[in-house]
Amino acid sequence: MQCKPLEVQVGDKGIERAIKHLKRKMAAEGILRELKRRRHYMKPSVKKRKKQSEAARRRRKRVRPEII
Repeated sequence: MQCKPLEVQVGDKGIERAIKHLKRKMAAEGILRELKRRRHYMKPSVKKRKKQSEAARRRRKRVRPEII
């Protein structure tokens, strides 16, 4: 699967704004999350446990009553 490369135009607003825009695009595409995930090898059993614990955390968060 080929993906279209991310491009950011550097205009008269400056390089800092272009970098910020690039980071926002990368976050929206999920590139940063994927890089962090691939940084270390995770055994399939550990991956399965982590996935289950994340799902349980999301369920607890959804069921928890709102504190105002």
